[in-house]
Amino acid sequence: MLELSIYQSNGETELFVNKSPQQLKPVSSNAAITTVTIDENQTYQEMDGFGASFTDSSAYLIHQVLDEEQRTELMKQLFDPQAGIGLSVLRNPMGASDYAREIYSYDDLPVNETDMELSRFSISHDEADIIPLLQEAVRLNPEMKLMASPWSAPGWMKTSGSMIGGELKKEHYQVYADYFVRYIQAYLVNGLPTYAVTPQNEALFVPPHYPGMLMPAEAQSDFIKNYLKPNFVKNNIDTKILCYDHNWDRPDYPLSVLTEANEAVDGVAWHWYGGSPTAQSEVHQAFPNKEVHFTEGSGGEWIPAFEPAFSNVMRTGIEILRNNSKSFVLWNMALDENNGPTVPGFGQSTCRGIVTIEQQTKKLTYTLDYYALAHFSKYIRPKAVRIDSSSSDLIRSVAYKNTDGSTVVVLFNDSEQPENVVLKQHNLDILSCQLEAKSALTMVMK
Repeated sequence: MLELSIYQSNGETELFVNKSPQQLKPVSSNAAITTVTIDENQTYQEMDGFGASFTDSSAYLIHQVLDEEQRTELMKQLFDPQAGIGLSVLRNPMGASDYAREIYSYDDLPVNETDMELSRFSISHDEADIIPLLQEAVRLNPEMKLMASPWSAPGWMKTSGSMIGGELKKEHYQVYADYFVRYIQAYLVNGLPTYAVTPQNEALFVPPHYPGMLMPAEAQSDFIKNYLKPNFVKNNIDTKILCYDHNWDRPDYPLSVLTEANEAVDGVAWHWYGGSPTAQSEVHQAFPNKEVHFTEGSGGEWIPAFEPAFSNVMRTGIEILRNNSKSFVLWNMALDENNGPTVPGFGQSTCRGIVTIEQQTKKLTYTLDYYALAHFSKYIRPKAVRIDSSSSDLIRSVAYKNTDGSTVVVLFNDSEQPENVVLKQHNLDILSCQLEAKSALTMVMK
């Protein structure tokens, strides 16, 4: 007997609500039917999971602004696979990003000083809020994978002399590779193994008012091939190296790095702020043995709430997964009522967190990103393998087979009107219903 579990979101009135098949709207007899066919014999990538980032700002809000009872409940809702949505990938900024209360690295020095031995290297900043939360997340979900990306090298290693602007000086490539090793080793001492790193967040974007660093493809290839990877080998570090970590609109960059530094690179990391997710498959087809990861996408006020914003996460999430990605990672885990805190001088933030924590009132709100992530992360578990499912611009779909034998299908009605859907497997009708416009449905078959 097939056992079905169904979760549906159809707008602000229903967000990830458990329903029986009988509670779904029946197919309308006078409208066309879209058939979604599942084929578990056709398989694709294995999943690492879903998640977001404990930026300095997010970690501060969760660890210091919330009281202990609120924090305990939130962490359970985020990471516990049974009681919560079981997030299983966290991407940590290595030092300050735009969402930090101050600009910092792990080896800050006065102007004109250098520290080639990294004698003043310290992750003490992270020990206050970030590391305790990462440790709790790993305790709640032992399958957690931690990624790390720097927004900038320490200022003294750069042409600008600052964490803002500039490029990595060629004479500091080796010490920067040492910096990565020290970070990985320091986190491991805290019980936190680093699964993957990228050499640079958004290597083609140099922000004028928060940490960033230009790293052209040629420089990244050189750094990975001749410094970072050899340093990992020398220190017996098996952390994966993912290149690029930027938008879909420049597939030429990862193609160049993979061509030049092939053996030293494990995969490509992508963001969604430009281009199309099909770029992931374009690069994957050229280098099929390299992993595909989606490491940052933020919702914000540029996509008005509610429906367009929820739809964007569902639509884009499905397409990211259908284009070979092993992970789907949004941006800030938490932001406050002003979409901050941000680094001094940043200006007004428009980003949205997975949760909102109001600093004045300590009110905690789960945003639409939490519920959209839930449609994927709650039942598509680590090591699930994507299987074939028919999909269209009308009814988007993605399907997985979990290690426990269960099959998970995520559907999203991207039409402007209700649509009839029939889900088929082995020529059998598994489910038939009417999906409201811009609604999502996750179905688990056991």
